[in-house]
Amino acid sequence: MAVIEGTFEESSSLKVGIVIARFNDLITAKLLSGCMDCLSRHGIDVTESSNQIDIAWVPGAFELPIVSQELARKGKYDVLITLGAVIRGDTPHFDVVVAEASKGIASVSRETGLPIIFGVLTTDTMQQALERAGIKNNLGWSYALQALEMGSLMKAVS
Repeated sequence: MAVIEGTFEESSSLKVGIVIARFNDLITAKLLSGCMDCLSRHGIDVTESSNQIDIAWVPGAFELPIVSQELARKGKYDVLITLGAVIRGDTPHFDVVVAEASKGIASVSRETGLPIIFGVLTTDTMQQALERAGIKNNLGWSYALQALEMGSLMKAVS
């Protein structure tokens, strides 16, 4: 029986693309900070001159899939991370954006074979989003760990 797992120790050579929504940037910037901290602590070069990481800003979560698709098609990355924050309001807009962003990102990942981490917070309130982006913990760190594991795992199964 073969057991195949991703590791964090051998992930320092990964090339990572991050697609981040500018809408609710009070939240998404904190997620990005947590993400970059985790990547850096695991040996990924996150400096301005890095050739290991690229960051693409999009207007909102709805636009995450199309830019993820373009980056995936380039064949340059081992893994992508999508970051966004969709906070429920008084209209059904929340449901539409969340559904399309999640379906779109999943579709791109399946079609391209590239792992894409779904790092889009979906909360009822701004307070909940803030708690998940740094007040209590920073899920950006967790999304980066998932990316390292999946990038490493995909190399192991290839």
